[in-house]
Amino acid sequence: MRNVLFLVGMSMVIAVAWAQENKSVDPAWLFVPESVEGVEFVAIEPVMGSDFPVELRFVELLDGVYAPIGFRKPAGDGPFPTVVFAHMNGGYGLRWIREWTQYGSGTLEEFLDAGYAVVWMRYRAEVDTAYGSELTVREFQGRDRWSRGPLEYEDAIEIVEYVRALPTVDADRVGWVGVSHGGEMLFKIASEYQGLRAGVASEPAASDYLARLPSDPNAPPSLPQPETMDKNTPEMQASAVQALRARIDSEQAMERIRAIDMPIFVAGRDRDHNQSTFRLAYELMIEAGKSAEWNSYDHDHHGFIFVQRNAEGVYEPDSFQQAVVADSIAFFDRHMAAP
Repeated sequence: MRNVLFLVGMSMVIAVAWAQENKSVDPAWLFVPESVEGVEFVAIEPVMGSDFPVELRFVELLDGVYAPIGFRKPAGDGPFPTVVFAHMNGGYGLRWIREWTQYGSGTLEEFLDAGYAVVWMRYRAEVDTAYGSELTVREFQGRDRWSRGPLEYEDAIEIVEYVRALPTVDADRVGWVGVSHGGEMLFKIASEYQGLRAGVASEPAASDYLARLPSDPNAPPSLPQPETMDKNTPEMQASAVQALRARIDSEQAMERIRAIDMPIFVAGRDRDHNQSTFRLAYELMIEAGKSAEWNSYDHDHHGFIFVQRNAEGVYEPDSFQQAVVADSIAFFDRHMAAP
């Protein structure tokens, strides 16, 4: 990795004392140094066309696996209001963070200019384990035995906790922007965790969260046709929402939503085949008496909230992208203002 500066916490010492006593039945412990608090490795890279470099950091998750994040802040010492960004499914690790920091951060640049610190993060890839399955840990042969592996939204909670502890972050003013699966993760996190102040769920693919019932295997396929999407009128969208209500476990969905205690801005996309899911998530929040806002944008591409460089290497957001980014920043300005 070129042009990278490695920093080590000041508390690190050159020589470490060896353990004075065996800590387990495993003789390997005899050769493990005593733990040193406050040691952290951070790689700093410049960002093309920006005065704000990225700090590449690693966050320890529930099961000891590490996830990479890319942290950037405006000029000054802070602490800054901070927004973490979740792009669809997980995976790909540090390579993804570095690539999207350089080529897919037009939206993050706007947040930096507005005074927010920003975080790209990666988490585990989505798996087929249904939301709501309990995670338990028991001792087995002297080790922890997990009922299942941690899920991607649980990784994200650990990442948010790490970010909130950074000295340049205002721990009471941390928000979330997620698109597609990253938008659904916001709902899951908000139902279980109180560390976020506000969040934007852009095109949230929240079928799992809304407890969608199994499909009838004998029913004909219901994939949208392109000609239908070209004339997806408000009446058609409302009809689709009503049809979706009949295909979810409403009691379970509302139980989950009633646990949410933060404002959420749901950004839809007019011609998305999952528009009914986006809209229903918003409507159920309103019906549960929660703080929710809605707007929909007539954009061609899923994930349009994240502005990428064009073929010339320039960020040139179209009018819909400009609108959704401006609406999102205004939303956070209202809900994450300094006391």
